[in-house]
Amino acid sequence: MELKVDLEKCTGCGTCVFACPFGAIEIVNGKAKIYESCVDCGACVDQCPEGALFIGVRVAGEVRVQEYRNVWVFAEQRDGVLTKVAHQLMGKARELADTLGAKAEAVLLGHNVEHLAKELVADGADTVYLADDPLLAHYRTDAYAKVLADLIQNKKPEIVLFGATTVGRDLAPRISQRIYTGLTADCTGLDIDESERLLLQTRPAFGGNIMATIVCPRHRPQMATVRPGVMRAPQPDPSRQGEIERVPVDISEEDLNINILRVVKEARRRVNLEDAKIIVSGGRGLGGPEGFKLIEELAETLGGEVGASRAAVDAGWIDHDHQVGQTGKTVHPDLYIACGISGAIQHQAGMKESKFIVAINKDPSAPIFQIADVGIVGDLYKVIPELIKQLKAVGAGSKI
Repeated sequence: MELKVDLEKCTGCGTCVFACPFGAIEIVNGKAKIYESCVDCGACVDQCPEGALFIGVRVAGEVRVQEYRNVWVFAEQRDGVLTKVAHQLMGKARELADTLGAKAEAVLLGHNVEHLAKELVADGADTVYLADDPLLAHYRTDAYAKVLADLIQNKKPEIVLFGATTVGRDLAPRISQRIYTGLTADCTGLDIDESERLLLQTRPAFGGNIMATIVCPRHRPQMATVRPGVMRAPQPDPSRQGEIERVPVDISEEDLNINILRVVKEARRRVNLEDAKIIVSGGRGLGGPEGFKLIEELAETLGGEVGASRAAVDAGWIDHDHQVGQTGKTVHPDLYIACGISGAIQHQAGMKESKFIVAINKDPSAPIFQIADVGIVGDLYKVIPELIKQLKAVGAGSKI
């Protein structure tokens, strides 16, 4: 695929010249000319007011765009169990579809997974497209990509959502490339511009310092991966009725580049911040990695998990799995204790929906106090040990 110019549509306005980050376009004799330094990033395609630029094959204009309808969710499952983000996205898809006056639909790939279709219907799906085949029992990129890309080209959904999991982050860009459409990764917010039927895809940019809202006006479907935990899973309604449509699987073992010999599961401690009821987080105010021993002790006393700010993770004091915030995990615990965390807006974005927030910081002007239900101004190395002592005295581990 390479960038091309529709000379009949090009007016030589020069918009593409300014849009190109590589200086690979120039206006020559009133028409856009593409040079070898072009990397086919597509930045100019969406900026061209005349629709004169395209990559590879001609992308449909307004009439074809209007053919695309309905909101899809790639319903990721592991060993016959739907992932939490699949439930979360199904609820969001229902909301988006209602705004658009369209259907909310799910795509379920795997083997012996038909029972999961009822869960998706209960979550809000009007239709579940079921591709059930032994070759889909375990995730393989080429198999899943072919089945899903073929189905998208056949059914023409308006929006397709994936969880930003290891599978979703691998699969979504390959689908995007196959059907030539845009993809916004790691979204933390989704909304609809009703006047244009555009999906407003919001994600952190520049290290979380700004929030960018991205649209895909000329390509369909509009695709996004969504960070787990930022959407709320709906309350399932077992009485809902929906259609289950079986999808033919046109693949063979010879079509696949990977042969799975066996699956080995490794047991390891997983940080489950998204589901934790209690989280104790540490930040730059800890002063060093040794401070997390105190955080761990408090979390253990309360029966909770250990979180961290980006500053603590970037300093190498704790693993990224513990990070809370725009560039980490979004959490909704019953109790969130922020220890030595100033409370920058990027961190607040990941934890401000907590039911009860306790902040411990020696800086009384720290932003975290603005959203805290209880604020303790003091040295955390004096406050936390006393807190642990008092909690243990009342048997907090068994009563909270």
